[in-house]
Amino acid sequence: MANTPQSKKRARQNETRFQINKARRSRIRTFLRKVEEAIASGNKETASEALRTAQPELMRGVTKGVLHKNTAARKISRLSARVKTLA
Repeated sequence: MANTPQSKKRARQNETRFQINKARRSRIRTFLRKVEEAIASGNKETASEALRTAQPELMRGVTKGVLHKNTAARKISRLSARVKTLA
């Protein structure tokens, strides 16, 4: 347990950041799930639209420090390749 005032404050800050980052990760996963569902349905228009809305969310996660830059780029690349293969 934190004893000094500095460590107590740091523990409070860590908990706050954890909650914020948790919400951001959840939001990103929701957007990714929408793309996955659109791909599974086989509708190219809805899949590409879902991907277009998911891309800024992924990049926002990068700027906020929730995701690594290469991770977001990899996810976007793989999803866009899958959307592209839809008939």
